[in-house]
Amino acid sequence: MRNVTLILDDGSRFHGKSFGYEKPVAGEVVFNTAMTGYPESLTDPSYAGQLMTLTYPLVGNYGVPPFTFETNGLPSFMESEKIHAEAIIVSDYSERYSHWNAVESLADWLKREKIPGVTGIDTRELTKVLREHGVMMGKIIFDDEPDNIPEATYAGVNYVDKVSCKEVVRYNEGGEKKVVLVDCGVKSNIIRCLLKRNVEVIRVPWDYDFNSLQFDGLFISNGPGDPDTCDAAVQNIRKAMADEKLPIFGICMGNQLLSKAGGAKIYKLKYGHRSHNQPVRMVGTDRCFITSQNHGYAVDNNTLGADWEPLFINMNDGSNEGIRHRKNPWFSAQFHPEAASGPTDTEFLFDEFVKLL
Repeated sequence: MRNVTLILDDGSRFHGKSFGYEKPVAGEVVFNTAMTGYPESLTDPSYAGQLMTLTYPLVGNYGVPPFTFETNGLPSFMESEKIHAEAIIVSDYSERYSHWNAVESLADWLKREKIPGVTGIDTRELTKVLREHGVMMGKIIFDDEPDNIPEATYAGVNYVDKVSCKEVVRYNEGGEKKVVLVDCGVKSNIIRCLLKRNVEVIRVPWDYDFNSLQFDGLFISNGPGDPDTCDAAVQNIRKAMADEKLPIFGICMGNQLLSKAGGAKIYKLKYGHRSHNQPVRMVGTDRCFITSQNHGYAVDNNTLGADWEPLFINMNDGSNEGIRHRKNPWFSAQFHPEAASGPTDTEFLFDEFVKLL
């Protein structure tokens, strides 16, 4: 294993060993507190442009499942067709794996997809630095190639455009109801959750004007980066909102774009929410849920118009976790109800959406 160094924008340095593909890389350094689910997280398009630090110390012990695809084109065990994170950073990589569904090691998968992996980093200290300072840009360089320094920017880059589909894709044609899914970087399990409820899904690129299509509901997906780079999607959503009876449901980036279409503003969180254990409360009730999350921006509750109200609130920091319209069938969640790789406390939101169709 070659020696590598992670250099943060504030000058902090962390030394480790390479266990993935050997290339220097740069991106936004973020941390994820989930204990499991690295195959799902790595293939989540929302991690595009980011160096993903896992706080759980032991990673790789259950290997990687096969990258097989269903007849509908969706991957069987992953959340997209490839790894989207720029790199993975762990404390202790387990070279030996054991799991009934594993076909290869994490290291072999990373090498095949040309994604760097770093082990031996003090991820607890790294997470403390990120919590104090906030997310930062960082670079992974190889100690024996000190002059090979990568460059990257994150702010202002339209990562949604990089990960969205490029043409219209239809699933379950002839389903009971038709839903247009605006693909801002959709996780496969969102599509699976809709198909499980026997709806036809019309997946369109993020900036596609879908208003000329025939459909019964509008779904706005998750996705990476800054929602302020996605004005074309906001304008198309706003046009769709002219039909006050059209059901609309947004998840993650979809929550932010629906909020922007309704006139609200977005701000960047200090270090984001990336985990399987974020507690949220449904506003006006004592119902609390443990949720899966992956986002670095949030809706400013104070900028919601008079016709809108918060639907969920984060119990840790009080930030917005979803909105709803007071009269029209429009709502959203900042967290991930489809939850791959868990928990599934809030999958009922898909039932609520399908009931409205």
